[in-house]
Amino acid sequence: MSIKKNGVDQQLIRDLAGILNDTNLTEIEVELGDLKVRVSRQSQAVHAVAAPLPAPAAAPATAAAQSATAPADPSKNAVPSPMVGTAYLAPSPDAKPFVEIGQKVKEGQTLLIIEAMKTMNQIPSPRAGTVTAILIEDAQPVEYGMPLVVLE
Repeated sequence: MSIKKNGVDQQLIRDLAGILNDTNLTEIEVELGDLKVRVSRQSQAVHAVAAPLPAPAAAPATAAAQSATAPADPSKNAVPSPMVGTAYLAPSPDAKPFVEIGQKVKEGQTLLIIEAMKTMNQIPSPRAGTVTAILIEDAQPVEYGMPLVVLE
């Protein structure tokens, strides 16, 4: 790997982005020595992130710190994200949110929207219930399977 501007081989990133376009993948990650390069596509734009891997001795401490702040077991009643994208709690920035904590919802009622590939996707409630927690913030990036809303 040749070192270029900012210490990263920019041709490698271009090559990885080309692979994304050619294969229709949304993300690709490569580790070269102590450098980890991840290229992902969001909303039809290609983004690249390169960061040194943490030292092996520091990894357990980092994992322990993360587990102390994150819930050990996501609620079994959480509605998971069906896709990768950006989640919005309201139809527009100045509009009232789709749902609020304590609100009763019907099966099929819109809980939020996720923007993926410049398309707004309504996320319906999979069942009737009461919203007991909203686990994301407005305009937050979400991953597939990530818990979004808890319905009791």
